Amino acid sequence: MVFVAYLVLYLIAFIMGSCVASFLNVVIYRLPRKLSFVKGRSFCPNCRQTLKIYDMVPVFSWFWLKGRCRFCNEKISARYPLVEAMGGFAALFCVALWGYSLAALTVFAAVMILVAVAFIDHDTFEIPNGLVFALLIPAVLSIGAFPDVSILERCIGIATLSGPMLLMNLLVRDSFGGGDIKLIAVCGFLLGWKLLLVGGFVALLLAGGYGVYLLKTRKKDRKDHIAFGPHLAAGMIFALYLGRPVLDYYLSLFI
Repeated sequence: MVFVAYLVLYLIAFIMGSCVASFLNVVIYRLPRKLSFVKGRSFCPNCRQTLKIYDMVPVFSWFWLKGRCRFCNEKISARYPLVEAMGGFAALFCVALWGYSLAALTVFAAVMILVAVAFIDHDTFEIPNGLVFALLIPAVLSIGAFPDVSILERCIGIATLSGPMLLMNLLVRDSFGGGDIKLIAVCGFLLGWKLLLVGGFVALLLAGGYGVYLLKTRKKDRKDHIAFGPHLAAGMIFALYLGRPVLDYYLSLFI
């Protein structure tokens, strides 16, 4: 009976998370194109036909439509159900770790914003200031959600990585984008300097590995730039979910 109750709670979390992520798809598409993501109904990017409610059921509709628009038969990117599934699992993991609480809501909101940052930066090489400002909301909520991270740790976190990144940018032009620096500063307040270092380390590993892959496959050369935002977002998401146990395990090795 308890198992069924938990199953229902997790299913509700997944559905709610995937619905939020469905809206996130709208933000990812419209924000870089300077379109309003709060007004106007969803439409097919190819034929501009307004979509029906049953065309927008998170995850399910894409498979039901076999990945094509019902009006023009144009392929629908698999990114849409992927983002929706990511939102569902993000909410599920939040509930599994923190229950239905302020902590779960804070982490979920931060993760959704970081997912939007990752995809938009991948597409445009830009991180919209609006998303950075939006991340301030869960960053402030985290003060109450995670009181074990002191205000001092959070303030130190603001400059822990953004400071060196800014300095490197001054020494080597275009080392990092301004959006990356602003994003990492807000993440520093959200996480505190300790967990920020965990997330930053993961981000560097991911970016380095991806860079090596691009060089080996000759898709990029040494002079080309890659978007750091997706790797940065992934590192911060890792730190939000797993940063504390990873840090505790690492520190236990020296005790």
